[in-house]
Amino acid sequence: MMSRHRLGRLRMFLTLQLAVVLPAAALIAFSLWNLHSIHRDRAVEAAMQRDFSRVLEITDKHLNEKARRMVEEARNSFPCPVDSPDEAGEKLDELLKQRPQFAHAFLYWPHKELIVRSQPDRMEDPDFHEESLRLENSLGWLTESKIKSLVRELREREKRKEEREILLREIQEKEKTDNLSDKELEEVKQQEPVEETPIFNAFQPSETDRSYYESYALMILPKCDSDISFGGIAFDAGYLREKFFPRMLDGILAEEQAGKSGHPVMMLHGRGHDSVVAASKGWDGGMPEAERKLEEGVSAFPSLILSIKLRGTTIAALSRQFENTSFLIIGAISLFLLLGTWQMYRNVSREIALARLKSDFVANVSHELRTPLALIRLYAETLEMGRLTNPEKPQQYYRIIREESERLTALINNILDFSRIEAGRKEYDFRETDLARLVRETLDAYRYQIEQNGFTFQEQIEDDLPPVRVDREAMARSLLNLVNNAVKYSPQERFLSVRLFRSGNEIKLQVADHGMGIPIREQSKIFEKFYRVGDPLVHNTKGSGLGLSLVRHIVQAHGGEVSVESVPGEGSTFTIALPLAPGGMPA
Repeated sequence: MMSRHRLGRLRMFLTLQLAVVLPAAALIAFSLWNLHSIHRDRAVEAAMQRDFSRVLEITDKHLNEKARRMVEEARNSFPCPVDSPDEAGEKLDELLKQRPQFAHAFLYWPHKELIVRSQPDRMEDPDFHEESLRLENSLGWLTESKIKSLVRELREREKRKEEREILLREIQEKEKTDNLSDKELEEVKQQEPVEETPIFNAFQPSETDRSYYESYALMILPKCDSDISFGGIAFDAGYLREKFFPRMLDGILAEEQAGKSGHPVMMLHGRGHDSVVAASKGWDGGMPEAERKLEEGVSAFPSLILSIKLRGTTIAALSRQFENTSFLIIGAISLFLLLGTWQMYRNVSREIALARLKSDFVANVSHELRTPLALIRLYAETLEMGRLTNPEKPQQYYRIIREESERLTALINNILDFSRIEAGRKEYDFRETDLARLVRETLDAYRYQIEQNGFTFQEQIEDDLPPVRVDREAMARSLLNLVNNAVKYSPQERFLSVRLFRSGNEIKLQVADHGMGIPIREQSKIFEKFYRVGDPLVHNTKGSGLGLSLVRHIVQAHGGEVSVESVPGEGSTFTIALPLAPGGMPA
């Protein structure tokens, strides 16, 4: 059958489980399930992929708009094919000088030729001169029939663009006056987007360096009256790679990532190869997380691929890091919860044990007090009634009354000392003392009780010990507590030995018995207040559980230490070690 003590512990543990552990465990389980759900659905990775795709789309749009504005400004400054070819070439040279971001310009001379001009100040550079020749050769497909076809297509595009702009203005006016019908709005939404002008083509200016890229625009000239007013202009490859692309990429990243975590980087490379044409700051190579092809006929930079990734890591790595960090946090919380529960259980168990010990203490002290009081009352009433016939009996009764009074006084002194120690009010009166004399006098006062209990008593006290500063009453009480324990817990072989000797710079007081002994696992606990060894024989012997606790406090207050050596069934030896000052003088 389960004891009341174990039943109380079990009830307390179940209460902790219901009140703290189960709700916390449910919360941890839900967090783990949520993490597994996120991992399964890849919601974090999908969100970052969508964000990257949106950034690529915005970048494509900004690159295209910026490039078309630059080309449009140059287009408005183009010469018309009305002068001589030489004069037209000079005007193209002047246009290029004013716009170093463009490397080449060309103009169709009706029924004759395509005039191609390059930056005049750079023509002495062999590489640039070769680039100019390669561009001129690559434009060989622009025959007169092809140019006429392109001009008609461009004019149709511009006409549709103007019509759409007029329609949009009308729609805006109707929206302001609330005269726009839902049908008209739906028709506008269903219209296909108008193709952009000019038309851009890609050009590879270098045969060896695939990272070199150039884009040129084919356009009609708005200020010219000729039916075939056609020309074109090519961006400078170095300008695109070193200035235009990096600045645009860095600017868009700075704008889109303001206030967000992570460090995305972008780069541009050609189709069919991984050579980097241009990149934002911090590009560290590796596989892109998302890509966007810049489409021919729509983008100002066809044949390029825009890529984006995270610097120094990947989305999958961030997701794993997030999961691992979350698992670590949950693990740490779980560990702290377990430690806290264990500590709470330990503290509550200790309080329960302490309450039980205090209850036992009250019961034991009550018994300890009742026994000498009962004896004192009994013998005092016998003497008062005068019924003793033997003349030696009164003297014997007086001695018993005195001894029980001394026993009662010792018990009360122990309780009072413990109370003062607990309240922090215990004070000691240190005086130079002949410890050998103090031990003899204390043992003489207790000798009769030792002998009456049938003990073999050995006393070994050295006489040439130096005086030490101690509290006489406290040291005597420590010795009596040790002797009293030896007497109480030696039910079989009744032997008691008291030794006082010098060992190095210490004076040692030893009390040894051949009693029941103390198990090793409990030897460090017997000096705790209220603690009593779990042996049934110990619990059958009444005691307060304060004696050894008081001994330790008294000895430590004197700067010493108390220790025990014991073997169950063979007895125990308690040693009080008091230090001496250097040279053998009192401590």
